[in-house]
Amino acid sequence: MCDLAALITPFTGDTVFRRDLVLDGSWPRRWSTTWTVGGGQVVWPVRDLGSVPVLDSRPVRRFTWRARQRHRPGLEFMVSTGRQHGFESLEERDLLRALDFVRAREVLPQAFRLDFEHTGGRSAHIPDFLALMPDGNWLFDVRPAALVRDEDALKFAAAREVATAAGWHYTVVGGWRPHVQSVLDALSARRRTRTDPLGLQGQLLAAVADGPLRFGELVEATQWPELARTEAIHLLWHRRLSIDLSEPLGDRSPVWPAGQQPGPAAMGRRS
Repeated sequence: MCDLAALITPFTGDTVFRRDLVLDGSWPRRWSTTWTVGGGQVVWPVRDLGSVPVLDSRPVRRFTWRARQRHRPGLEFMVSTGRQHGFESLEERDLLRALDFVRAREVLPQAFRLDFEHTGGRSAHIPDFLALMPDGNWLFDVRPAALVRDEDALKFAAAREVATAAGWHYTVVGGWRPHVQSVLDALSARRRTRTDPLGLQGQLLAAVADGPLRFGELVEATQWPELARTEAIHLLWHRRLSIDLSEPLGDRSPVWPAGQQPGPAAMGRRS
């Protein structure tokens, strides 16, 4: 499995605002989360988050579209969940695409409202996404690092405390490693289920069975190279083939079987 944390450039400046949170011995009882379950809203204190029927919940805030708004909301289809998910900005859409690539089991936008205490009083925050991952739940906020204000960072610090108390991961997505999103955008174009009447997928997998090949060499090793490009991208998205996401995708990109390591001298033999 691809390590999502290795793709993200996280914002961590919220950690200094932990000192402004009221975190005495009873804070998990006093801090509360509000979820939309069934026909209404239900409140759970942070200490009881483990009892929340997460999969039965709905967003606590609706997505809105209107003329001349500054952000770009929309819907993104995820193969891993089989349905569309709402986003409120292009940055949030990018996260949904990455979560699809790493096989999120479920993604809940704006799953709950957090009410918390800090030295200046009380505040509320609605984290952007709660993702159910193969290795546990992961809470996300999405904000380009350059746009994070102090009041945002305080809310992120509170969300981080709640996630830690619940045993969840937490990340503020402040950006992405170089080339990650351009490569995921290219791969996602061929992510949907497809047929393979010419058996090109089998030819591609057989071609790298003995070691990595460059992408251009890989498709040329098949009976129909031009058609094989589409099948190779499909296999890359579905993690049956692997590439280095930190480099642009092109004909010189090394490709190797999923679950294997390319090796330091792998490309030297085919250069």
